[in-house]
Amino acid sequence: MQTHFTVEQLKDPALARANAILRACVHCGLCTATCPTFQVLGDELDSPRGRIYLIKDMLEGGRDADEKTVMHLDRCLSCLSCMTTCPSGVNYMHLIDLARAHVEKTYRRPLRDRLLREALATILPSPARFRLALFAARLARPFAALVPDRRLRAMLSLVPTAKLGSGQGLCAGIYPACGTRRMRIALLPGCVQQVLAPHIDEAAVRLLQRFGVEVVIPKGAGCCGALVHHLGKTASAQPQAAAVIKALIAEKRAGGLDAVTITASGCGTVVKDYGHLFAQDPALAEQAKEVAGLAKDISEILAGLALKGAAPEPLRVAYHAACSLQHGQKLRDMPKKLLAGVGFTVVEPKNAHLCCGSAGTYALLQPEISEELKQRKVAALHAIKPDLIATGNIGCLTQIGSATNVPIVHSVELLDWATGGPKPYALRTLGGRNPVAERTA
Repeated sequence: MQTHFTVEQLKDPALARANAILRACVHCGLCTATCPTFQVLGDELDSPRGRIYLIKDMLEGGRDADEKTVMHLDRCLSCLSCMTTCPSGVNYMHLIDLARAHVEKTYRRPLRDRLLREALATILPSPARFRLALFAARLARPFAALVPDRRLRAMLSLVPTAKLGSGQGLCAGIYPACGTRRMRIALLPGCVQQVLAPHIDEAAVRLLQRFGVEVVIPKGAGCCGALVHHLGKTASAQPQAAAVIKALIAEKRAGGLDAVTITASGCGTVVKDYGHLFAQDPALAEQAKEVAGLAKDISEILAGLALKGAAPEPLRVAYHAACSLQHGQKLRDMPKKLLAGVGFTVVEPKNAHLCCGSAGTYALLQPEISEELKQRKVAALHAIKPDLIATGNIGCLTQIGSATNVPIVHSVELLDWATGGPKPYALRTLGGRNPVAERTA
């Protein structure tokens, strides 16, 4: 793509980066075939190619974001399916992040939008505030039909009626390996997941310990910054990410680290990109790059441990590939191989590359599109008649779980169970149902 940024504009590192990305695009349009929002809306401006043109026009012209541009950029899921499809290697992830930061800086949203986005950026990264909000939302849920704002109704619809997990969350500290120590890794507990599903990280720690990994939960490592980063709120995201970087570097210097792992793939995608996020920060650039180099999804760690186990029950598992894992981190087959390796029958739905509509805060801010994508995904999962669904991201787990009675669990819970851990929480709360018996009846 031909660009016309001025020499003066290109002195800005953000615009220089945008220019390099834009020039890689060859207008081929292959990205439109795998873009979920284009499939739903059928509007070229709601495809990656269309948004690239909007971003080019906005940045190259040096103008503030307008209502039309913001609408189409807001509709982007950041699922990154377009990056998997693109034959030219266009880094759409960095481009849409730059555009969102520009929107945040130059566009004044309507008051209700500003308040809602600010509330999400304030509440979700804080487990304490999120717990309070969740409690209030459960009280309000019976009255959801009376709420005038469709986005608030969508938020209430996603609130679980009962606690998703039985655990209390992990405390900062060291969890020693069983037997001979093979590795020492840091696990980031994140923010939303430790409230909605603390049992996921508990399963991960048990599993890692069982195969000789010492796990440390670093003190002071809170939200990784992903949620507010995707809202374009760089000023809020960078301090959160910086705190994580400093906590991990301190832990590495004190006791050594072989890796940093995350069980929420959406967070993992951002942590792996810390080197880019802090490239212009002289104080943190090297440390951010160091942390990004250590970051691995939990499936990458487990793949190197040669897990041995056997599925306690002959379950047919539908694997839902989170976009942040298959497109953001390019880890498509590894989780499936791990599940199959311990004896589960693993199947995938049609159009497995398409997003379920969760996408961080997207389900809360774009409820109509998100709902359509969710229903399509659930229908595809139901069509393969699974006993349960497995995924690698808390957002997907919550989104899909709100629209199906099929139990849904994190992949690591199944691996923990198959190697000596307890039965996953979702399978222990079926009210006496036996999915295998139901399938074979």
